[in-house]
Amino acid sequence: MIQPQTRLVVADNTGAKSIMCIRVLGGGGGNPKYAGVGDVIVASVKQAQPGGAVKRGEVVRAVIVRQAKEYGRPDGSHIRFDYNAAVLINPQGNPRGTRIFGPVARELREKNFMRIVSLAPEVL
Repeated sequence: MIQPQTRLVVADNTGAKSIMCIRVLGGGGGNPKYAGVGDVIVASVKQAQPGGAVKRGEVVRAVIVRQAKEYGRPDGSHIRFDYNAAVLINPQGNPRGTRIFGPVARELREKNFMRIVSLAPEVL
């Protein structure tokens, strides 16, 4: 469960190290309060590597690839990760970086983030 003010680790090589959620973007109307794996958020870059493609203070879009809050799957299993992580995306929904670090949840397949799934070293 990601909400505004939540800090996330960036799991790609864009140069950003950590981001803070400032808005949860939801589809189908309404005003979503929380985001989970596969949801898109608007975030501010809080830490960045010098010389990276992304600078500190930049407002970016990101998709959540790992969340610390345990959640259930339709087959009855439950999964949780050690920390919250996101991948920065462009307006078309493709990743801005060329590499993804760490495992990603398989729910990204269902939300049409196949490019992120294909770059990830492990899909859980």
